[in-house]
Amino acid sequence: MSAYFITGTDTDAGKTLIASGLLALARRHGLTTQGLKPVASGCDVTADGLRNRDALDLQAGCHPPLGYHEVNPYAFAPAIAPHLAAQRDAVSLTLAGLAQRLAPRLAEGRDLTLVEGAGGWRVPLNADEDLAGLAQLLNLPAILVVGVRLGAINHARLSLEAIRRDGVRVAGWVANLLEPRMQETSANLATLAQLLDAPCLGQVPYLTHPTPAQVADHLRLPQ
Repeated sequence: MSAYFITGTDTDAGKTLIASGLLALARRHGLTTQGLKPVASGCDVTADGLRNRDALDLQAGCHPPLGYHEVNPYAFAPAIAPHLAAQRDAVSLTLAGLAQRLAPRLAEGRDLTLVEGAGGWRVPLNADEDLAGLAQLLNLPAILVVGVRLGAINHARLSLEAIRRDGVRVAGWVANLLEPRMQETSANLATLAQLLDAPCLGQVPYLTHPTPAQVADHLRLPQ
C-alpha cells in the first residue's frame, strides 16, 4: 500500500466518498493517511479563503493532520471544469506544476496517500494536458470509482480501457450505488464484476447520509 490516484466514471460518481471511506479504513488499521485534491473548482468563499467541500472531507481523513493548502493547492470558485476556472482566474495549470506541489506530500511516505482527480479520467487540465496525466507522471496506480446508475457499465468499461491505454495500472474499482431504487441492481453489479478485469475493492450500497466510517464497512484496501 502506498499512493493511488482516485478517478471516477463521471462527475458525482462518488470519488470523495470512496476516498474518505478508504482513508477511514486505513485508520482502523493504525495506518498514516493523507487525501489530496490538487485542483478543485466549485469552492465556497469563507473567512479563511476559498474552501472546497470535497477537499475538506479529504483533509478530515489525514492523520497526522495537514493544512488545507497542502491538501488543495489550487482552488477556484466557479463550479465549472477546472481548466475553464483556471482560465478565468488567469492561473496556469500544468502537470509539471501540480507534480511539484505534490512532491513534498508524496515524499513523506505515509502508509496510504490518495490523490483525487476531478470528474472522470479525461478531464482537461489545459489545452494540451489532461489531469489523468498526473497519474502517469507520478506513476500512481488508479482506483476507479464506478457510479452505479443507468449507463454505468458502459462508462466503467470505457474508463478502464482509457486508463490502461494510458499505461496506468488499475489497482481496483469500487461500485458506488447512487440510486436507491435502481432496477436490476444485483444483475448490474454482477455484470460489472464479470466485465471489469481488475480487483473489486468494494460495493457501497446507497446510503442516505453516509459517513466515512459507514463507507469503510463496505471496502477493502488496495494491495
